[in-house]
Amino acid sequence: MSEDNSYTPPKVWTWDKDTNGKWSSINRPIAGPTHDKELPVGKHPLQLYSLATPNGQKVTIMLEELLALGVTEAEYDAWLIKIGDGEQFGSGFVAHNPNSKIPAMFDTTTGSRVFESGAILLYLAEKFGKFLPASGPGRTEALNWLFWLQGSAPYLGGGFGHFYFYAPFKIEYAVDRFAMETKRQLDVLDRELANKRYLGGDEYTIADMCTWPWYGNLVRGVQYEAGEFLSVHEYENVQRWAREIWERPAVQRGRKVNKVNGEDWEKLAERHDASDFDTLPPSPDKPEF
Repeated sequence: MSEDNSYTPPKVWTWDKDTNGKWSSINRPIAGPTHDKELPVGKHPLQLYSLATPNGQKVTIMLEELLALGVTEAEYDAWLIKIGDGEQFGSGFVAHNPNSKIPAMFDTTTGSRVFESGAILLYLAEKFGKFLPASGPGRTEALNWLFWLQGSAPYLGGGFGHFYFYAPFKIEYAVDRFAMETKRQLDVLDRELANKRYLGGDEYTIADMCTWPWYGNLVRGVQYEAGEFLSVHEYENVQRWAREIWERPAVQRGRKVNKVNGEDWEKLAERHDASDFDTLPPSPDKPEF
């Protein structure tokens, strides 16, 4: 590894708006709204404000899984929040999530705002009594992996993804540091999934829904276009788990919601009714894993 000693941190850090690359227009060291903008409200009990990033996909997959079970009270409106345009800093969104990160949800039946993707999954699981055991070791194990993901994914997204894919220039030390951690995490999952079907055990739970959009898409080779770089084919148990979840119809629907890039058949900018999926062009008979 080469060394670059050209940078010495100053005694006091100051914000330089021009050093953040692609996201320089929205990254800032302060919180709060930048402009006044109320959020729209639709007809359904649950109002979701999101984008189909891995964190956004967690929630739309969960909602589609609930609807697939016939839980009509989980009907939702999914409104698009264009984070590249700074819409997460509108006053209405900040009122729902003071951290200005997608996704954010509002439950009109209880008047509750819910933010942070893991918190939303846990809220929905407890509200409807689905995809999380009510008690016992199975519940504990599922929560172990839910919180594992919430602590681990920032290393994949903000660490590896940023320095490998988004950074305006490549820093070998940073890429090596986070590639190593990402592969370690994949190995953690691979060893765990060698002995059980899902992360929580025999049952498909919110732990899987939370983890799949990050690590499932990573071993599919689409996340950060890093499949070859990370040799994701080596993680055979993660591949098996990811493929099984990929084949679930609710996952196929959920990953399309609030998606604005990709093929026309796989992106639905907003979802306000189940029939909205019918407006998309026909998808391949077997979408490629």
